[in-house]
Amino acid sequence: MRRPPIAYLALAVAALLFGATFVVIKEAVASLPPLAFVGWRFLISALALLLLAWPRGSRIWKDGLLAGVLLFAGFALQTWGLSLTSASNSGLITGLYVVLTPLLAAAVTRRLPGAWTTIGAGVAIAGLALLTIDESFRLQSGDLMTVGCAVAFAGHIVVMSRVAYRHPVVPFAAVQLLFTAVAALAASAAFEGLPFPASSDLPALLLTGLAVSGGAFILQVWAQTVVGPARTAMLLALEPVFAVVFAAWLLSERLTARGWIGSILILGAIYVVLTTTKDNDEIPAAEAVSPAH
Repeated sequence: MRRPPIAYLALAVAALLFGATFVVIKEAVASLPPLAFVGWRFLISALALLLLAWPRGSRIWKDGLLAGVLLFAGFALQTWGLSLTSASNSGLITGLYVVLTPLLAAAVTRRLPGAWTTIGAGVAIAGLALLTIDESFRLQSGDLMTVGCAVAFAGHIVVMSRVAYRHPVVPFAAVQLLFTAVAALAASAAFEGLPFPASSDLPALLLTGLAVSGGAFILQVWAQTVVGPARTAMLLALEPVFAVVFAAWLLSERLTARGWIGSILILGAIYVVLTTTKDNDEIPAAEAVSPAH
């Protein structure tokens, strides 16, 4: 069956928007604390999706709460980590969820991961070490938090593979985003004093809350129904590449020689896992599918 080129274009645009968010958030958390940013951002996106489709029935709320716990953990760690590390590192390390997802899926189903998945994980660990460990052999706290974010996103995808088929996409996404918003705002009230966004914060909140978490998510979901999860994953794996490009262009971030080698290893590991994962395994189509961006 011939697949419309517009679906591939939609996925490329989604990957570009996802990659650009790392730069946008990096700038935004300089004025708005990380948990507050997550809370207000996802409140905007949740309300937008709730206007499109209201969740009905108790099961969608129960499943949404389970998935939302991991979604909140992922975004809280990602945004907090991004305030302490570079946008380039954040984008590349977040992309490790692709490698971690089949490992977690194998653990849940109590089976050994495939050989190529194991090789990809080893290559990714080597790349992560080169990218994040400094000359004193210390892992920076922001990078470590982002590793935790990748683990949470991988866990979220595994949970979604078990429950998402029960529910329509938009209302189920809305439940998860709403829980993420409420949890982040509560945590911000406890640890940050729950600051309200200033007018200068609104462009970043609207861009990430509507254009990315809303618009790019819908683009991705539609395209995946046309081209399938494996091809979707391949194109959305461009996200960390776009993150590095935007960070270099807009923030003048530059990777060291070690960083470039580490980046290549991480991207190589992602490619290996995506191209060798069988259709009946857990294929991580993207954070957005989960949704997680």
